[in-house]
Order: sequence, then C-alpha cells, then structure tokens
Amino acid sequence: MSIVDFLARKGALEFSLGVAILLFLLLLALAAAGVSPFDPNAIDFESLLAPPSVHHPFGADHLGRDVLSRTIHAIRIDLWMGLAGVVTPLLLGTFAGLAAGYFGSWTDVVLSRIIDVTIAFPFFVLVIAIVGLMGPGLTNYFVALALVSWVSYARLVRAQTAILRDKDYVLAAKVLGYSTPVILVRHLMPSILPMILVYATTDVVMIVLAGASLGFLGLGVQPPTPEWGAMIAEGQPYVVDAWWICLFPGLAAILLGFGFVLVSDGLGRMMQQ
Repeated sequence: MSIVDFLARKGALEFSLGVAILLFLLLLALAAAGVSPFDPNAIDFESLLAPPSVHHPFGADHLGRDVLSRTIHAIRIDLWMGLAGVVTPLLLGTFAGLAAGYFGSWTDVVLSRIIDVTIAFPFFVLVIAIVGLMGPGLTNYFVALALVSWVSYARLVRAQTAILRDKDYVLAAKVLGYSTPVILVRHLMPSILPMILVYATTDVVMIVLAGASLGFLGLGVQPPTPEWGAMIAEGQPYVVDAWWICLFPGLAAILLGFGFVLVSDGLGRMMQQ
C-alpha cells in the first residue's frame, strides 16, 4: 500500500498527524541535552522573571531558570509518566477481564463488585488520596494508577470476552481440546486487542493530566526535576506579571495530549473499516 493510499483511508490523516507530533516530542526528549540552550536547573539571579527574548525564548522563571530548557527536559518525565503509567493497569485489567468474562460464575461476581466500588469514586480523587497516603513521588504515582486504572480495562475486556466466549470458533477450540490459556491468548485476544489499544492511547492523555495535576499539587515529581505540572504550580504566583512560566509548559502538555488523541481517534476510525 502506498502512502497516498494509506492517507486516503478513513482516520489515516489524524493517525499520521498524531504520530508525527509524538515523534517530534520523543525526539526532543531524547535530544534534550543537546537542544536545550541551558541546564534546566541552573539558577541565574540576573535573569529572574526575564520575559521571552532571544537569550531566553520562553523566558525565565522566578529563579532565573530557562523555561525553554525546563519545558524540553520535562518531556521525558511526562511522556514516561503517560506511557509507563498505562502498562500495568492495561495488563492487570486485561487479564482480570479475560478471567471474569470467560469463566463467569463467582469470578465475574467478585470482579464486578470490585469494579463497582472503584468507579463509585472519581478517578482523580482516588489517585490523589492514594498518593497522599503513600507520599509524593513518581513510584507512588505509578502504584496509585495501578490500583485505580485497571478497572476500566477490566470492564471493557470482560464485556467483550463474555460476548466472544460463545462464538463458534471458541466453542470449536474447546471441542478440539485446546487448553484455556491457548483459547484466551490465541483465539480471544486478537479480537480484543484492537479495542484495548485504542482505549489505551486515550487513557495516556488522562494519565498525563493526572501526573501534571499531582505535580501541580506537589504530590508528583519533586523539585527541582522539571515537570510540566510542577512548573505551572511554580509559576502560578507570577501568572499576571510572568505569564510565560505557566503558558509554555501548559501548551506542551496540550500538544502531547493532542497527539495521543489524534492517534486514538485515527486508530478507532481505521479499525471500523
């Protein structure tokens, strides 16, 4: 298939644009040390709250640190938070949903009750509460996500598995004597995986926003490590006179989220064909 034919497909343009945005940010993250004009943590008292200029294209913060350099270096943290934060919930939720949807009975009842209790509370409230109890930091953030986010994947996979388990090809596999793990992995997962991937790309946006929110509240990545949410929180007292401290990290977070949304939307539309 040529590039022209691919782009002519429904959703391919959105997918390609989203991938381009994410690749651009990834390349910036990988080359952060080379493309950043300054050390992101270098304090310069002569540049306190310096506005955007040729010397500091994104201005400087209340400690004279270059906002452009800190915004670029923060890509690593926020992108890692989004991608790594979705892996454990995806795996836990997928396996739990497969078990509940395929076996039914008490397994399904127990999982359903756990899901009902978890989704009764707002996602951000639970994550903030868990991190608040365990203490701030990236590790505790991942633990909180694993404890909360898996239920969304479990619900999706459970519902789809309950439908697919009665299909002819699954019943034929049982008659032929295939083991349960083989049926789950070889026969059910290929039908469920596209839906999970589409949801995961959307979920990354939520996880990045959750990480930035925790950073804003002081519960996420701790200073002086550059992170967009923490940078916005540091610039909040100066938002009127030094708007650039909050603006550029916020725009970077929006760009990252926009990239993942485009990828998710494009994947979903292409898979519908």
